[in-house]
Amino acid sequence: MNPTDREIGLLKKSASFRSIALVGNPNSGKTALFNRLTGSHQKVANYAGVTVERKEGDMKTDNGQRFHIIDLPGIYSLTPLTQDEEITRKALLEKTDDTPIDLIVYVADATNLKRSLKLILDVIALGYPTILALNMIDLARKRGQIIDLELLQDELGIPVVETVAVEPGGIEALIDLLEKGDVFVNLTPAPGTKKPLLENRSSSFESRRILEAVIKRNADTYPLNQKIDSIVLHPVFGFPILIAILFFMFQAVFSWAEMPMEWIETGIDTVGSLFTLWLPEGVLRSLIVDGIIAGVGSIIVFLPQILILFFFILILEESGYLPRAAFMLDKLMSKIGLSGHAFIPLLSSFACAVPGIMATRTIKNRKDKIITILIAPLMTCSARLPVYSLIIAAFIPDKTVGIFNFQGLVLFGLYISGILAAVLIAWILSRLLGKNDYQPLLMELPSYHLPRIRNIAIGLWERARIFLVRVSTVIFATSVLLWVLSTYPTPPEGAAGAAIEYSFAGQLGHWLEYIVRPIGFNWQIAVSLIPGMAAREIAVSALGTVYALSASGDDLSVALTSLISSSWSLPTALSLLAWFVFAPQCFATLGVIRRETNSWWTMSFAAAYLFGLAYLASLATYHISRFLLGC
Repeated sequence: MNPTDREIGLLKKSASFRSIALVGNPNSGKTALFNRLTGSHQKVANYAGVTVERKEGDMKTDNGQRFHIIDLPGIYSLTPLTQDEEITRKALLEKTDDTPIDLIVYVADATNLKRSLKLILDVIALGYPTILALNMIDLARKRGQIIDLELLQDELGIPVVETVAVEPGGIEALIDLLEKGDVFVNLTPAPGTKKPLLENRSSSFESRRILEAVIKRNADTYPLNQKIDSIVLHPVFGFPILIAILFFMFQAVFSWAEMPMEWIETGIDTVGSLFTLWLPEGVLRSLIVDGIIAGVGSIIVFLPQILILFFFILILEESGYLPRAAFMLDKLMSKIGLSGHAFIPLLSSFACAVPGIMATRTIKNRKDKIITILIAPLMTCSARLPVYSLIIAAFIPDKTVGIFNFQGLVLFGLYISGILAAVLIAWILSRLLGKNDYQPLLMELPSYHLPRIRNIAIGLWERARIFLVRVSTVIFATSVLLWVLSTYPTPPEGAAGAAIEYSFAGQLGHWLEYIVRPIGFNWQIAVSLIPGMAAREIAVSALGTVYALSASGDDLSVALTSLISSSWSLPTALSLLAWFVFAPQCFATLGVIRRETNSWWTMSFAAAYLFGLAYLASLATYHISRFLLGC
């Protein structure tokens, strides 16, 4: 019997766990501090809205003390405007056993204490023992910020420590304070405040008074930001700069990944050849070579392209450029019925639609939120990249057009196709659901930072780890299951053709072929699309398994790219690319739509319209390309 949340909370208290909640404004470094305290690798970025749900972890100090750390979504006030802010408010105000809070560590951006101070006073007035962590103190000092820490501590009536959460050793002062048990004793509210301070309007005046007293010199952060913004946010040059950055990114995905992909492919071929030599012909060799190596190996080869794509995304996040892109696109998005608030969730969907859809919790207007959720699956997530790369490598010549890689141009076009489709669908849905009054995007633009190598490395490692975990679990299991379905039942005596055609998978594929034949798909593609619903990239491993079992003789040693280039026509390849631009080939995406909207109808509508679009787009692509190519 599994323990309840309440029982877990009581157990932690009985085991000498102390629960610490991290509270603060968005983009103040809470998640970076959480990662440093717990050893976790939660996503951090140089813009607001990354943390949209409560994260929890444990830490143990050198002297053996144990703490339970809760990272709450960023807030600007205790009056919530969005779903993620409501999570923080409930955690702080509804004191329940499943969310025990023994201490609050308020994380404030030291370069912008003015933004935080009123909320600090409101949090202190809740009655929790509280510590103020002045984070990013190194940046504050570099920019000339001078804060009288002793006076600030006297004014607030709580301990104040300096932290640099992104640097090793940058939180020692905080840990030293936590190891002293007296910080968990309830403290007296700050002078001039009264409980409950939620309704005490004097907190605004009190915060201004304290700021004037403790800040001896403000940080000079504007000149550099303004100089860079005058270029990247220029009304004429800003948008072309954004397009150029994205264009270069997709060029690099193909150009830079070519050599490491060849190394991985050579290694996989070598492993397959060795097992073919070592194992006698039979079921075991077929399972390992045709099922596991052919299925899993066909996916692993695309890891370099995925890492290169995320390398650029992480640099743009770390530098502070991405929120500027949202600012630039605000008016453009308003013309299709959305605000710039939708940009960050849609951008997150390029990594994976699941966190992108969850990030819509930061959108205040429900209609905007629903539309953003419905178009998020059209953003080209990283799981589509193996499918695109396989087909592009098989059918698009590896040549240059001027100074550009032709395969990179095609990949860029596929990403743009998804974006344009999302724009069109958003425009239609905004008219059907009723157009809102334009609400300008209000977002604090962070200061520019040089990307930190450690954060980039951690981000890439996490992406590689997630990819390899999927390969070793879901994709591995699916490849084995597909091998079983593609091998049994065995063909009758005297049967002609490949054994897979008599198997369960082969029979199912031939039935489905009647449905997909009008869009140019064969039965092998039809079979691969079914396990691909677990995760889009599984379609590639499924094709590897199916074609390995379909091949015979010398064809067994030919790479999947060569097999499909000889088996498919160009219209079929283009039709499959069109399918993957639109099709919701991911159960997890449909599941999170159901959870975030609390509506089976919305999930069903999303699945129906996306599959309908995919079929129509593939149908049009197949027949138009056949007409143009004369085949």
